[in-house]
Amino acid sequence: MHRTLDTPRTLNPAQGPIAPTPTFTRPLRVAAVLGAGGLLLAGCGSGTSATPSSQAELRARVPKAIKTAGVLKIGSYLHYPPVDFRDSNAKPAGLDPEIATAIGDYLGLRVEFTDLPFEKLIPAVQAKQIDLAMSAVIDTKQRQLGAADDGHQADPGVDFVDYFTTGTSMVVKAGSQLQLTTVDSLCGHTVAVQRGTLQDEFATRQQAACPRTGKQLQVNRFDSDDQALAQVADGTAVADLNDYPVAQYNTTTPDRVGRFQLANTHFLQSGPYGITVAKDATELRDVISKALDQVIRGGGYDKILAKWNVGSGAVADAVVNGGL
Repeated sequence: MHRTLDTPRTLNPAQGPIAPTPTFTRPLRVAAVLGAGGLLLAGCGSGTSATPSSQAELRARVPKAIKTAGVLKIGSYLHYPPVDFRDSNAKPAGLDPEIATAIGDYLGLRVEFTDLPFEKLIPAVQAKQIDLAMSAVIDTKQRQLGAADDGHQADPGVDFVDYFTTGTSMVVKAGSQLQLTTVDSLCGHTVAVQRGTLQDEFATRQQAACPRTGKQLQVNRFDSDDQALAQVADGTAVADLNDYPVAQYNTTTPDRVGRFQLANTHFLQSGPYGITVAKDATELRDVISKALDQVIRGGGYDKILAKWNVGSGAVADAVVNGGL
């Protein structure tokens, strides 16, 4: 039976050849990344490594309602392998669910995932429908402030606990001879993106910049990255812009090897994934941050990243609101 691109499947990271990993601007254990707007330092936000707490202390600090329920409710768009997806048993799987489970275990909490469209994750956190969002959400100053594109206040904003460093990669059809090595090289072409993502914002900005080159950029937006990737497969779009872990998945797993390849080995922009927390949930934010630090120090974090072949995105410790 033919399997469509968005059919849930079990990912075996041990299978298939590993393509060259896109290069970061720092060593494997990322302490600083040169982002699209400047230098993102691990110390830019509120790091927690200087004030470690014992496991008992952190468990005691878990907000009462969450502690009483014994459940940490997390929103995620479970259609973005290998970061967030459903396995063959329809259970949440991937980088984010495993890190979340490790944090929950440290705090004595069960984690419960709710599958939500990506663009509804931050509103759900703000409305207290979920405790956290963890779904490859890139921490940006704009999202922290709740700012609209014109700079005006659009919503209350959110806080982030940064846990992974990523970047935007370009996935093209295997055998493509297009020289897509710079941002301006996209001008004159059609690219595909998942709606509401940082890649969508990036493509929109570039779309406005392309006329100075004398060429236009067409951006096709979809509800899922697999739908965007399908346009690359059929030649409608020359590239799918997505995060480095997903780009690596799309070019190395058995059902995609030979169909897609990376256009280049460097990132168009870089930034951290952040666990998304409501602005007024500072105690929960700080507990999650300190628990993540302990998961990192205990070695479980590195094992999870190694399993999904994304070790080069590791961070040295948790950082609050370190995005630009």
